[in-house]
Amino acid sequence: MLIYKIFRAPEWAELELAGETRGAPVDLADGFIHFSTAEQARETAAKHFAGEDGLLLAAIDTEALGGDLKWEPARGGQLFPHLHRPLKREEVLWTTKLPLAGGRHEFPKDMT
Repeated sequence: MLIYKIFRAPEWAELELAGETRGAPVDLADGFIHFSTAEQARETAAKHFAGEDGLLLAAIDTEALGGDLKWEPARGGQLFPHLHRPLKREEVLWTTKLPLAGGRHEFPKDMT
């Protein structure tokens, strides 16, 4: 199963440089890296990244994350994937830009 992480450009650049990340400031504050499923990603973008340009969407296979990935209740009681260790660059399968169109982020049509 694929899960997704939205990165701001400086956060992605830091991951590329260091080879791993503990995430964005919210991730550091919470002690784990927040991810979303395909069904949750659009709402995550609207809630936490509204109007932000220059974002990247990264896809990660849950199997690569092993037992450090926990499904925990969050927004509205939904289970969200949370990684309780740094994310390694090589665990990211692909990235794509999340352009803004009409104030909303455009996601790939083939997200699974």
